[in-house]
Parts: sequence; structure tokens; C-alpha cells
Amino acid sequence: MSSQQEAAPAEELSEAVGRTEQVQDLVAVDRVNALAMTLDMDAAFSDGAVLPPGWHWLFFNPFVRRSELGQDGHPKRGGFLPDVGLPRRMWAGGRLRYVAPVRMGATATRHSTIEKVSAKSGRAGRLVFVTVRHVITQDGGTCIEEEQDIVYREAATPGAPPPRPEPAPDGAEWSEVVHPDSVLLFRYSALTSNGHRIHYDLPYAQQEESYRSLVVHGPLTATLLQGFATRCRPGSALASFSFRGVSPLFVDRSFTQQAAANGDGSLLLWARGPGGELAMRAEAGFGDGQR
Repeated sequence: MSSQQEAAPAEELSEAVGRTEQVQDLVAVDRVNALAMTLDMDAAFSDGAVLPPGWHWLFFNPFVRRSELGQDGHPKRGGFLPDVGLPRRMWAGGRLRYVAPVRMGATATRHSTIEKVSAKSGRAGRLVFVTVRHVITQDGGTCIEEEQDIVYREAATPGAPPPRPEPAPDGAEWSEVVHPDSVLLFRYSALTSNGHRIHYDLPYAQQEESYRSLVVHGPLTATLLQGFATRCRPGSALASFSFRGVSPLFVDRSFTQQAAANGDGSLLLWARGPGGELAMRAEAGFGDGQR
């Protein structure tokens, strides 16, 4: 898609609101175990086990013919998600509520609705925000309710300096260091059917989207933070999780997951970049017992 393409008019964007889609997928234990090994965990899951929080992003993802891919490696715009006329796409954040377990070895259904589409202009140029609501069900009951915020942006300006990063908070009570590498990014891309070239194609990431290196997936960081949250609160089930990406993390630099207790029993979490910058902020709420 040309960087000169105009953003879609507001009336065209509003027509996408209310659009729905329904997708079924088998929550296959072999794919869950493949993610476990990708995250350097034991492949010990079996049919009937509960899917860990954030791991549902393994499923329900479109895998299309190569001729139906855009330049960035994503499926071409149009279809369920609107063609907003801007070339760069990013999953900016989301909110999840865990209602009931998703069990491995059984089929689940994702019901999706476009809730909101809005356009604005700012220092980053033209932006279009799309909010998609997903409800994942199994055996007729609701398991996960989720809202995803997707942002579309103009093409990167060659040579433009990156935005000044926001500093990460102080006061962490729990910390874990994460060491990403290109194999982790490749395997996560493959398992989630994510063809976005910023995660595996270094010349594209640098020359077309002006990143300094390969970018760690936002949903991968959010998945890691959810697992970290459950380790901070052993014996409690994750009931809700919200997150927002703030600045990118890169494949060649370690980052730190950190958390602090909130006054209401929830956890504030964040990913601290190697220079002390805030990469992602999140909040996790808990229920009693294991889901």
C-alpha cells in the first residue's frame, strides 16, 4: 500500500461499526505445547487442561493465500477489518475478562464485533483507531470477553527520530528479566499465524517502518505479563487483564517484567525496556482459586 494513500472518509469508517464475524477453532493441545516449548516451558499439557491466560491468541487467526497478503505481511485490508487507507497497523492494547476456563482438546468459537472506529490527527500524523470486541465460547458458555484496540498509522518518515520514551515506574515488588531472540519471535509468529514482517524481516523493519531492529510482538509481551502476574499471585486465578503498548521492545535487548500491588488487591504491571523506558503498562485482577 502506498504511503500516499488517503485515509478513508469518516462516513466509510462508520459503516464498519457493527460488522460481525464468527470463527471456530480446535483448541489443539499440540499447538499449546508448542507455545510452551517456545517459552522454554515443559510441554506437559493434555486434553482437558485449562488454557493459560493469553494463550487463546494462538487460535482464531486467519491464514490466507500469499497473494492475499499486503506488503507488511498481514492479510490485505478489507473484509472484516475495514480498509482505513493507512499502511501501518499495530495492536495497541486491550481489555480481557476471564469468565470460565477454555479447555484444550475441544472446539471453541470466537464471536467478533467492530464496536468503534475513530480517526484523529496529532504529532504522529493521521491515525485511525478500531476497537473490536471478541467473545470466546465453548460448549455454549462464555469463557473470555475481550476488547482489542487496533491503530492504523501513516507510513514512517525516513530518518525521523523515534518519539521520546516515557520512563517506566519505580517501586517494583516483583521483577523478572526476559531475554528475547529471533527464534522466539519467529516461532511465536508462526504459531499465531502472524505474518507481520517487523518481527522477522530486518531490512523491512528498518527501511520501511523505521525500527532499529526486529520488534517483539505486543501480544507476546502481554502474554508474558499475564503469566508473570499469576506467578506473583500463586493460588489465585486471573480474572481480568488490561494492557497498553507504549514503546517498542527489540529482539536484541533484554527487558524486565515488573509488578507492584495495587490498593484494591489487583496488580499494576509493566514491561521496562533496557534503557528504563516504559514499553507496556498493564493491570491484573484476580479471583479465588484456579480457573
